[in-house]
Amino acid sequence: MSYQKLILYTDGSSKGNPGPAKAGVLIKEGNKRIFQGSFSLGVKTNNQAEYLALILGLEKASKLEPKELVCYLDSELVVRQLNREYKVKNPDLAPLFIKVWNLSQKFDKIKFVHIKRDKNKEADKLSKKVF
Repeated sequence: MSYQKLILYTDGSSKGNPGPAKAGVLIKEGNKRIFQGSFSLGVKTNNQAEYLALILGLEKASKLEPKELVCYLDSELVVRQLNREYKVKNPDLAPLFIKVWNLSQKFDKIKFVHIKRDKNKEADKLSKKVF
């Protein structure tokens, strides 16, 4: 089954920065939940966790074959890097940026949007879920 438009919310969290990290992914079609998941990422920085959460979300969303995907993240750094407003200077983030960029090519239309943390509560909760 393919979709016209899906909405992806992702969040990554790290305790210690670097420290034990987790990712939360939520995919919706309108108000309907299509997928949600919590993932352990090992020891990562906060920014690495944000990128990895997005990568997991993009991988899952690509299997659903939407024509359009809107990605909401509360990481201003990641969104600005993906929208080419900031350069990726951190060598640990560069391969993650490239992976996101490559995955984004699977969609006819994709948008990366920064939202305030309080608008990303569901993905944030998933990223902090205890396993």
